[in-house]
Amino acid sequence: MTGTGGLLSYGAVVLAGGQGARLGGFDKASAEVEGRTMLELALDAVVDATEVVVVGEQVPTERPVTFVLESPRYGGPVAALLTGFDLLLRSTPLVVVTAVDMPHLTHRTVRRLCEGLEAPGEAGRQHGEADGAVLVGPDGRRHLALALRRERLSAVRPDLEGQHGMSVRDLLADLDLAEVASVGDEHRDVDTWADLRDARSERSTPCDDAP
Repeated sequence: MTGTGGLLSYGAVVLAGGQGARLGGFDKASAEVEGRTMLELALDAVVDATEVVVVGEQVPTERPVTFVLESPRYGGPVAALLTGFDLLLRSTPLVVVTAVDMPHLTHRTVRRLCEGLEAPGEAGRQHGEADGAVLVGPDGRRHLALALRRERLSAVRPDLEGQHGMSVRDLLADLDLAEVASVGDEHRDVDTWADLRDARSERSTPCDDAP
């Protein structure tokens, strides 16, 4: 099943919950950058998705999305990811997962992730054999921007009890992920008020609507 531009079609899960501890409990999703909330920017990045599930508090949105709260509540990113995954109604080949606090992600980032898992890789991996793709910053650190094959995610998911407090790194440890290099500030997230200030001052928009 292919989608826009010949890419494999995907459903998207946007992680917009969490307690925002380093922001004093402030809701990151509602924070504005360049006049748009970070949730709106996250939804712009997955514009090609066949459907979107947002794991977080329900708010008005310009496009139809499904909202859900993770189970267990504040159970961590894996609990949120899998809660959102279970609400995707269409069996698309891919699932894209992004975090709401990465305001520099665009639809081009997501397209590169989807293309990345189809490319040949290291250790003799053949074309189209990767289990998924992950965005990697200049320092080599992996970030919460992923394109995953649906069946491979299903194969490594733990039971409900095992999801609680589990890290995404541990969840995906057994998957072969193609690493997609970040362009510009795509990898930067917002964890503190200083990060938010920097995002507001550094994010450029002239080419955001380019194909």
